[in-house]
Amino acid sequence: MKVKLTANSRRRLQQIRDYHSKIGNAKKGRKITRSILSEAKKLEKHPELGQVEKYLEKEGKGHRYLLVDQLYKIIYLIVKPIIFITDIFDARQDPDKMKP
Repeated sequence: MKVKLTANSRRRLQQIRDYHSKIGNAKKGRKITRSILSEAKKLEKHPELGQVEKYLEKEGKGHRYLLVDQLYKIIYLIVKPIIFITDIFDARQDPDKMKP
């Protein structure tokens, strides 16, 4: 299977990098981004690696998530033969802000 990032997930990655650059730690932002992308790549071989995302069950599409560094959720949807990364969510935020 192939992993693709949606425009929303790309925007979230950029926000993570921008935030860390703003607070003076651009290196950390790049490291987190690489870590997120590395974890997402694992989905190519193991698409059901993540758990079902309970906050998006109402959507009825089968969204799943992988937790990265205990802080970020990679929200994804399997639409064979593609795995769409729909959001990169900071787990410290209100779950109602999560976007499918």
